[in-house]
Amino acid sequence: MIGRIAGVILHRAMDHVLIDVRGVGYIVHVSPRTAAALPPVGEACALYTDLLVREDLLQLFGFPTLLEKEWHRLLTTVQGVGAKASMAILGTLGAEGVGRAIALGDWSSVRAAPGVGPKLAQRVVMELKDKAPTVMALGGALTVDVAPGDEVIEAPAARPAGKPAAAVRGTATSAGATADALSALVNLGYGQGEAAAAVAQAAGEGEGAATPALIRAALKLLAPKG
Repeated sequence: MIGRIAGVILHRAMDHVLIDVRGVGYIVHVSPRTAAALPPVGEACALYTDLLVREDLLQLFGFPTLLEKEWHRLLTTVQGVGAKASMAILGTLGAEGVGRAIALGDWSSVRAAPGVGPKLAQRVVMELKDKAPTVMALGGALTVDVAPGDEVIEAPAARPAGKPAAAVRGTATSAGATADALSALVNLGYGQGEAAAAVAQAAGEGEGAATPALIRAALKLLAPKG
């Protein structure tokens, strides 16, 4: 199993990248979101990978974080969601957005991905909602790097074209804050499901909020009404 690719970019496209690893070129399929975040041709990069094996096909799919790779793995366990649909969902929402949508039961956000219809979007939310808290708890602090001595690449969950690197690091920090807030609420005695939904809603309403702010906002949402 090929779990990680690190090398120099030889070619970039919107759905794949060709990476030279010591003279061998690997075609790695990526979402448009990941493609937009990669450095220019000629620079080093690294991606976590998942290898799809069929009788007549071998395909590598690349992800900037282990968190996104885990979401890909889970998404493809849902009937009707292949690698293409999973990449479309992750490309539209990002790893953090997928976790938020599933935790909140927001299938309309999943449906926004190209090629994903309402029935499939509802199935994704129904089948993965109980698993969302565990995946969200992994956080977004995991990054990939290149070989020792080379430039370190902080791989983001997303970086739309033209966005500075600082915005990328903010995305990873937000995912890590979400994981920390979720862990704190579970430690306070809240169930994983209700805690994940509250943290997801709080993160959506206060994008980029730090852990303490997320915890306070989530606790307000969990407080008895009336």
